[in-house]
Amino acid sequence: MDIRIEEPYWLLLLIPAAMYMVFTWRVSGQRMMGKGTILFVLRSLAVIALIFALTSPYITSRANEEQILFVVDRSVSVGGAAEKADDWIAESLKERKANQFIGLYSFAGSFRTDVKLTNSDIALPEMQELPDGDSTDIAKAIDLAAAIAKDKVATRIVLLTDGLETAGSVEQLLPKYTGGRVQIDTVLLEREETADASIAVFDTPATAYEGEQQLLHVEVESSTRTMGELIITQNDAEIIREPVKLEPGNNRFSFRHAATGDGLLKYEAKLVVPEDAILENNRMLAITMLERSPRVLIVQTGRNPSAIPKLLDSRSIDVNVIDAAELPESLSGYIGYGAIIFDNVPGHQVGENKMNVIEQAVKNFGIGFMMVGGDESFGLGGYFKSPIERLLPVEMELKGKEQIPSLGLVIVMDRSGSMSGGKIILAREAAARSVELLRDDDTFGFIAFDDQVWEVIPIGPVGNKDEAIEKILSVPANGGTNIFPGLLKAYEDLAGSTLQRKHIILLTDGQSPMPPDYEEVIEEGRNQQITLSTVAIGADADQTLLEELAEGGGGRFYDVIDESTVPAILTRETSMMTRTYIEDEPFYMTVAGIPLWSSLFAEGIPQMNAYIATTPKQTATIVGESHKQDPILAEWMYGLGRTIAFTSDATGKWSGDMARWANYPEFWNTAVARLLPSYREVPYIIAHEGGGTYTVTDSSRKAAFLDIAVVDESGREIPFTAEPLAPGKMRVTVDADPGLVFFGVSDDQGGLFEAGVSVPYSEEYTFSKPNERLLEKIADRTDGELLEDPARAFRNHPYKSGERTPIMEWLILSALLLFFIDITVRRFGLLKGFSSKRVLKPIVEELPTEQDSIAELLKAKKKR
Repeated sequence: MDIRIEEPYWLLLLIPAAMYMVFTWRVSGQRMMGKGTILFVLRSLAVIALIFALTSPYITSRANEEQILFVVDRSVSVGGAAEKADDWIAESLKERKANQFIGLYSFAGSFRTDVKLTNSDIALPEMQELPDGDSTDIAKAIDLAAAIAKDKVATRIVLLTDGLETAGSVEQLLPKYTGGRVQIDTVLLEREETADASIAVFDTPATAYEGEQQLLHVEVESSTRTMGELIITQNDAEIIREPVKLEPGNNRFSFRHAATGDGLLKYEAKLVVPEDAILENNRMLAITMLERSPRVLIVQTGRNPSAIPKLLDSRSIDVNVIDAAELPESLSGYIGYGAIIFDNVPGHQVGENKMNVIEQAVKNFGIGFMMVGGDESFGLGGYFKSPIERLLPVEMELKGKEQIPSLGLVIVMDRSGSMSGGKIILAREAAARSVELLRDDDTFGFIAFDDQVWEVIPIGPVGNKDEAIEKILSVPANGGTNIFPGLLKAYEDLAGSTLQRKHIILLTDGQSPMPPDYEEVIEEGRNQQITLSTVAIGADADQTLLEELAEGGGGRFYDVIDESTVPAILTRETSMMTRTYIEDEPFYMTVAGIPLWSSLFAEGIPQMNAYIATTPKQTATIVGESHKQDPILAEWMYGLGRTIAFTSDATGKWSGDMARWANYPEFWNTAVARLLPSYREVPYIIAHEGGGTYTVTDSSRKAAFLDIAVVDESGREIPFTAEPLAPGKMRVTVDADPGLVFFGVSDDQGGLFEAGVSVPYSEEYTFSKPNERLLEKIADRTDGELLEDPARAFRNHPYKSGERTPIMEWLILSALLLFFIDITVRRFGLLKGFSSKRVLKPIVEELPTEQDSIAELLKAKKKR
């Protein structure tokens, strides 16, 4: 047992304390006897106890327990050396002592426990790859291993790694483990050299003009002399394929290519080399933005061709027209445009996935969006609760408007095993949205079927919508497919009712035989005013049968290839049944608010025929409204982008005299001008620092604050960390897989900038020599060793384990007790009868008092 102190510098207080005690003794004239001596000793002991309490003293009880933690790097850069690490550990375990606990852990970007800390014998388990092997965070691995170890016990972490960290900084962590109970031994792991070639650099111009010759520069690192093939694509179309001869080291290649295309150009370089060790480092992306006039994307359908392109100024605006089914699925397909206009486009021809991408383009990259009305737009287009509704300044649901007095709706949904996965999830979500559109007193039923009928919600008033939605969302996928019994049940539920509208929606992805009399059931339902719409999900559905059912049932047939369109279909079907959206009586629009708009109508407002009723959102700006105070033209800002809703049409069928109005072309050019974002003339500089880290800098030095958004090609937001470095400058680290990501940058000056950047492959996929110097530093700073002999991992630890018992509180309590005794003795005179003859038999009888000390001494001398 030892007594130790943690803060010895407090002992310096003993010097002034001792000086004060000596001074007090001499001034009071006291001697080593009598009552005064005892009081002096009590007070001195109390002061000494307090000073020792300040040093944080503790008592240690000795123990010989030790714990050895093996922490193994299993990142990509280690390669097959991780297996050698397992052999090294197995060899070292032969030298394990009885007092030594052991644990086994693996790390890359994350940390995993393979064998918990134990004093039992262990067998090495079969090691699995870590999911984030393209990263190495040594600092986190050491910190987590030390946290797992028992406190107050001698600990040795045996770190087996190549020292090539790609995340974190172990050097910043080392002071935490210097001179403590934790030693860190290191073992160098070195991957076997194999033939590998990798693309190290791929550069293209940041901007270019159409037709301009661009320089495409590629650098390839090769470990051996070999032949290969270099392929370069532009927007996934091959433009260059060249055989290349590679020498050991750096190889440089340059190509010239005329820039063609629209907006953002995505280039990809691919290297094909025989017997290449690592394939992940054989591709790299680069981005070039073509400088052109503002571009507007107008989306139409074959059924509803758009009249807008002919009305726009083609000299100043580059107009592209596309069918809704051909909309891009990735964000790069929209970044080159300044605005997107949906002209009477139904939601089921777009799909939720593309809607999500468009929402990100508007919200984070400032691209404008406009929806134009028609009989397949807004609520009639199935946009309720969709990403497009979120970005528009109006809602599809009609609040406070007259609705159809009575409705009966039954949804019949296939829940067979083939519907599992995304199909059943989207189908349930679609049915839930339909419930939200219903009123509490509407009649609703929900039937699921496999090879039998499941009445999930019996037909009746909707009542509590939350309970109905919960039941729908809990329907699993299982079993076979038998369509007719479920459909028959729906017809039976609605038969004989006096509801004004009765509708059935059937969703299935399969096929099943129908009884001979099924057409009679459909016809009888039709006679009772029951309509039927069908949705065929996927290529395996019986499109012919379902189309016949919809035609016979007086409804609509939807052939769905993209599952994400299902919610829009059911929303559209429900909206058409539940509400009268089209207001078709002539009216004059009331215009107010924004001067840019109102100036167009200075000489009069033309008469209009019809529009789709919507509800304005709370913060929307109503530019024009109908005689019923419904929005005709509304706008607002959604994130960085402006969006506009025009609830009449562009063809003249609904817009009436407005389509023949002299300012009609100017109306649409004004709309586009409102939509186009205000991009900075001088763009931000986005510099790549390495890995997933970039520096965003305002080259004009005018911005103080930056707001940054990062998304991938699918429109999903990418996690990132942002660190302000200076006004108008920020370091951004993105957590994304290799590929293309998009930065949206806005500032406090109203500036807006967008750019695509390439996230390169991880440094784990490059051949680098192990960082032996780092391993030596780790071992040296923590009193460990750079090990070669496995037996050394189980050498005796210099730190002696044991329990630490603090005694500071006891010393403080002792000091207080001594002070209490001192005060009690002085106050109550408990040593009043104390004399030197009775205790020490001294020469003198008692200590003199201040009044007669000299006289008493002389008298005593005469008597002797």
